[in-house]
Amino acid sequence: MNFFLFNLNRSTLVIIGGCVLLLVSFGIRHSSGLYMIPVSEHLLTGREVFGFAVAIQFLMIGFGSPLFGAIADKYGSSKAALYGVILLIIGLYMMSKVQSSLEIIISQAIFGLGSAGCGTAVVLGAVGKAVEEKNRTLSLGIVMAAGSLGQFLIVPLAGFLINLSGWTQSIIYLCFISSIMIIFCFTLTLPKKNGEDSERNNRSLKSVLDEAFANKSYNLLTLGFFVCGFHVSFVATHLPAYLEDISLPIWIGSWSLALIGLFNVFGTLMFGKMGDSKSKKNLLAILYSLRAVLFLIFIFLPKNEITILIFAALLGILWLSTVPLTSGIISVIFGSRYMSMLYGFTFLSHQIGSFLGSWFGGRLYDYYGSYDIMWWICVALGFISAAMHMPIIEKPLSQQYS
Repeated sequence: MNFFLFNLNRSTLVIIGGCVLLLVSFGIRHSSGLYMIPVSEHLLTGREVFGFAVAIQFLMIGFGSPLFGAIADKYGSSKAALYGVILLIIGLYMMSKVQSSLEIIISQAIFGLGSAGCGTAVVLGAVGKAVEEKNRTLSLGIVMAAGSLGQFLIVPLAGFLINLSGWTQSIIYLCFISSIMIIFCFTLTLPKKNGEDSERNNRSLKSVLDEAFANKSYNLLTLGFFVCGFHVSFVATHLPAYLEDISLPIWIGSWSLALIGLFNVFGTLMFGKMGDSKSKKNLLAILYSLRAVLFLIFIFLPKNEITILIFAALLGILWLSTVPLTSGIISVIFGSRYMSMLYGFTFLSHQIGSFLGSWFGGRLYDYYGSYDIMWWICVALGFISAAMHMPIIEKPLSQQYS
């Protein structure tokens, strides 16, 4: 009995630590859009420069995720997360001191690499190994809900700090908030292996990757996740500026992102719970289809404070609810042993989508003076991603070829 309670407590600590890491890191990352106009005005550039810098941040999160995922699988999630937090704080501090386009790009690259270390690949991998399979998708949904709660809490706080003390000083405050994560990195130390996938524990990382990339379902899942990144980064980076362009109050931008985060708490918990008993691939197809329909409605929707906040709430339900389902499918097919690394490569696809969503948003705006084309691209990609998920075989690898 004591042994059971010990493992239960350690599993709970992993979940709590993961919740705090995602709450803080997600909240700060999703505040980036609030800095587009002040930083662009400070540097005397168009929006493409800042959009490109944030796109580099997303790309570095993507490239860093399999790297830190491999570190977590081999040396422990606590160590990987600690390195990530340190880099995140360095990148944030550098952002507060930028004086040129190159400096904002470098600061976002370091910030992004750090975010990968304390982000979903490491955290979800740790949680996936710490909990039983029957509760795994719900547990993944809980930590993702915490990340969304961070978006709800920290984005408005960042907006308040910008108005209170200016954008540079607000970033210094965010550095102090980020330091809280250092303590919780150490809670990701995992329980002893419960025997799952024990026959696979000594395999080389290369053999695991070869097996994954030869699997059609894994490749389709990875390609579909690209669209999630494109949607999320475009909205998070450009929605506040878009709302200012159509003469809505400044507070609407920060509170729209906050509402997205708040309602995603319910969305991730709801879809995470359903994912433990229903087909995850079907739920993902539904999610992407609903996103596409919502973007389509938004294009023709009259834009005022009420309709924007309703749109944000509905989008929030569908925001990052894809993550526990996507990572859950990976654990179903390959098991949890190398989940951090395998999810990291899938997340790389997500972040390539994020890179293009953020950059193209700024590029097309500077060229056309409007975001209209980007909204239509989001509609089309949503339906394409939904179709990609339908052929996925949601079974362990050994059963797919039997």
